[in-house]
Amino acid sequence: MARVAIVTGGTRGIGRAICEHLKEDGFTVVANYGGNDEAAQAFTKETGIAAYKWDVGDHHATQAGCEKVTEEIGPVDVVVNNAGITRDGTLMRMTYEDWHDVMRINLGGCFNMAKACFPGMKERGWGRIVNIGSINGQAGQYGQVNYAAAKSGIHGFTKALAQEGARFDITVNAIAPGYIDTDMVAAVPENVLEKIVAKIPVGRLGQPSEIARGVSFLCSDEAGFVTGSTMSINGGQHMY
Repeated sequence: MARVAIVTGGTRGIGRAICEHLKEDGFTVVANYGGNDEAAQAFTKETGIAAYKWDVGDHHATQAGCEKVTEEIGPVDVVVNNAGITRDGTLMRMTYEDWHDVMRINLGGCFNMAKACFPGMKERGWGRIVNIGSINGQAGQYGQVNYAAAKSGIHGFTKALAQEGARFDITVNAIAPGYIDTDMVAAVPENVLEKIVAKIPVGRLGQPSEIARGVSFLCSDEAGFVTGSTMSINGGQHMY
């Protein structure tokens, strides 16, 4: 029986690419999404991948959503925490709501999904959790104290949970993408984007499929000795 994988924020951008790659790898894939019903329906029609709606920042909704997936699809073996939002602004302009929303979804979503699925992985003796961090969680970014803090928190969360899961063959890893050619990056003003690309040694934006291939490896049996790590996929923009 195929292993079941949930990808949060899975119907668009990097999440969609991850869903498609995991399906190619033989997983039964479920895409979680938070808001756009029309886009989710189109995604399912185009890919054949089921889409389930809940807010990953809502603890009880996440518990219920994962239980529904388990009942209708099967026990969850792989979680890819990809869902994320931005509410950019300097600290002086940032509201508490801007801070709270980003922390609730970007970092809180990782906790909520792990809390819902980790016990079953432990019981079955196998699991894969991959958390999508960010170059901006490693290096910081002007006007993103909320986003950078949440993504940096993901990297610490990954290392701590990896130590809990290791003895049960549950690996927990992170990927820190650089600037990837998605709708989120496309919203950046062209003159700003040009300056960003100029700082990337390979001279281009990354592609969603390049992140997806990293996730694909970390979710495989072959990656069983890799845990607590952060894979940086950023074209050489930030090295440490």
